[in-house]
Amino acid sequence: MSEQPPYLRIADELRQRIAEHVWEPGDRLPSRAQIGQECGVGENVVRRAQELLISQGVLEGRAGSGTYVAEPRERVRVVRSSAREQPSGSPFRQDMKALRLQSDWESRTDAKVLAPAEIATRLGIAEGEPCVRTTYEFLADGKPVQLSTSWEPYAVTGGTLVVLPEGGPHAGAGVVNRMAEIGVTISHAVEQPEPRHATAEEASLLGIQKAALVTHIRRTYYSVEGRPVETADIVVPAAHCEIVYEIPINR
Repeated sequence: MSEQPPYLRIADELRQRIAEHVWEPGDRLPSRAQIGQECGVGENVVRRAQELLISQGVLEGRAGSGTYVAEPRERVRVVRSSAREQPSGSPFRQDMKALRLQSDWESRTDAKVLAPAEIATRLGIAEGEPCVRTTYEFLADGKPVQLSTSWEPYAVTGGTLVVLPEGGPHAGAGVVNRMAEIGVTISHAVEQPEPRHATAEEASLLGIQKAALVTHIRRTYYSVEGRPVETADIVVPAAHCEIVYEIPINR
C-alpha cells in the first residue's frame, strides 16, 4: 500500500487541530513556515494542504492577510429534477423555501449573441447562429450559491413574448413554462455533471477561493420532437452546496 502523500497528512493534522478547538472559527493560522517546521515538511506541502482545506470550505484565504479557519456555513441542498420546474417555475426557489432561506437571483440577458462552437453543437444549430444568452447569479439569504449561463436559439423564441427569460409577462417562469406559452412542449432534460476547479471569475462571483472545487453541470432541455431548445452551464461550489438528483418513478 502506498504511503499517504505528505500534503494529505498535513491536511488531516490541520483538520484535527480545528476539531480539537486549537484553532476556532475566525482564527488566523500560523505562517506556512511555522506549520512546516512543526510538522517537518516544506512550505509547499503546507500550501497544498491549505489549498485542499480551502476548497473543502474548512479554511479560507484572505489576500494579503493569511489563512483563517472558516466560519461554519450550512451547505445548501440543491435538488436537480426536471419535474420540479412545474408549477412554480423555479426549482431553486422551492429548494430555498424548504431550507427556510430567502431566494433571489440577478440576471443579465443579451439578445442575438452568436453561438460558439460548443453551444451550437449542444443546441443542434450552426456555429454563429443567433441565440439569447442569459447569465444568472443565484442567492440564498443574500449569499451567492450558484451561477448559470443559459443559451436559447433565437429561431425558437424570437418575436414572441418569452424571448427574454427575465423580461415580459412570463419573466422568471422557467424554461418549461415559458416554452409552453409558445407551443413548445419540453419532454426531458439531460444533465452532465463533472467536478473541476473554479475559474478566477467564478471564484470571485461565488466568494470562494480561486481554483476551489465546483460542480459544473451541462444541462440541455429537449422538446417532444427531440429538438434542443435551451442549454446551460451551471456552476455550484462543492464546499457550500450538495447536489441531489430526484428521479420520478412512473408506475
